[in-house]
Amino acid sequence: MTEDRLLSVEFEVYGEVQGVFFRKYTLQEAERLGLVGWVRNTRRGTVLGIVQGPKDKVHKMKHWLCKKGSPRSAINKCELQNEREIIHPEFSRFSIQPSG
Repeated sequence: MTEDRLLSVEFEVYGEVQGVFFRKYTLQEAERLGLVGWVRNTRRGTVLGIVQGPKDKVHKMKHWLCKKGSPRSAINKCELQNEREIIHPEFSRFSIQPSG
């Protein structure tokens, strides 16, 4: 059943995404969708992370990351990489990681 497939995707979001609660809202959206993974700020001024979960929910999160974001953010570019099917999630929850 294709709707039961789990996906993992890495993301990096560019623009005005730091200092606008982007990580907090990303955590809330991921939890609302029942996804796992992590998000963190980078020294380059971007937001980086991994999201994993059911295919349809991951697609909704990708759209949120690339088109919506936090209320005060201004997304210029969103890169999605290494999308792959997984058998089991590699994380137990979604978390905000220390900046790096």
